[in-house]
Amino acid sequence: MNTPYIPENDPIVAEVLKAYDFPATLLGAVRYGQGHINDTFCVICQPQEGDAVRFILQGLSSAAFPHPEELMENFVGITSFLREKIIAAGGDPMRETLSLVKTRDGKDFYTDANGKVWRLTPFIENSDCFQKATPELFEASARTFGRFQKLLDGFPAETLHETIYKFHDTENRYANFEKALAEDKMGRAAAVAAEVKFVQDRKADCSVCLQALRDGKLPLRVTHNDTKLNNILVDRTTHEGICVIDLDTTMPGLSVNDFGDSIRFGANHSAEDEKDLSKVNFDIELYEAFTRGFLEGAAGGLTEAELEYLPWGARLMTLECGIRFLTDYLEGDNYFRIHYPEQNLDRCRTQFKLVHDMEQQFDAMHAVVAKYAK
Repeated sequence: MNTPYIPENDPIVAEVLKAYDFPATLLGAVRYGQGHINDTFCVICQPQEGDAVRFILQGLSSAAFPHPEELMENFVGITSFLREKIIAAGGDPMRETLSLVKTRDGKDFYTDANGKVWRLTPFIENSDCFQKATPELFEASARTFGRFQKLLDGFPAETLHETIYKFHDTENRYANFEKALAEDKMGRAAAVAAEVKFVQDRKADCSVCLQALRDGKLPLRVTHNDTKLNNILVDRTTHEGICVIDLDTTMPGLSVNDFGDSIRFGANHSAEDEKDLSKVNFDIELYEAFTRGFLEGAAGGLTEAELEYLPWGARLMTLECGIRFLTDYLEGDNYFRIHYPEQNLDRCRTQFKLVHDMEQQFDAMHAVVAKYAK
């Protein structure tokens, strides 16, 4: 159980809560969820009759998101667009997309006395958020992320702000790695020669999808950029994904990257920092389950080129993640939280093992896409 939170004991949270008109008696709030970026609370109100009414209150991390006003402009534009599409399709916009509760003075967010931005959204009841996937949940999440792409087709992606600079720019990630390697601040480079060679041998790969974008083969789309299972709300009755959450990294990008990040996260059974690499294996059956669900959700909304590059998305998002772990290790573990000295090195090795497995099964990955793209 979360410890009850008394707003009066925190002047900032109390200030934020007073900025909103709640529909019933405000009982208080508890810290909520397992996120490590934003400050998240579940706000609980009790009407005179009936069940409690809940909301999610989030304070945006200024460290992660230095321009929160731009982030919120993205949030409003995307959710408004989704709402119209969902209504047109006969869906329920209060369950199938996030929405904002406006402040007393009609604004989409509140800025506290310290300059921190807060937003309030209705709690989507009768839903769950999962941290680990069964094959059924993995495929359900795929349908939801595929539908997210389909619903946002037609949104002018170029009008969105880039909330995290060059987040999935694999060329830039490679350049940062080379810089860290050259500086070798911690004197660790010599001991990771095999991992360094693995990355350098794949320098050209880092340009594959970005060059396709520059050449006009791949379209710029609205992408989520953090397509993990735990960013889907699953309906308790139907066991289907109903709503994509955590839209803070939603910005212009490539659909193949959203597909690929899910594969990186879910198409294996090992821990992210597994030391025994014999336990780290790319699971082509889970890849097939996700591909089937993603293409079903996208419902023909992807171009022929996007279908062709989906396996590349999986390879490159996994390679990028490994590069980021290795770069952080070379720089002294400043970005990713670690619990033992070589954790980032172990993390990069698991990603590189998955990349190797994908390379060995690349033809099979393409065949899976072709099977469900018909």
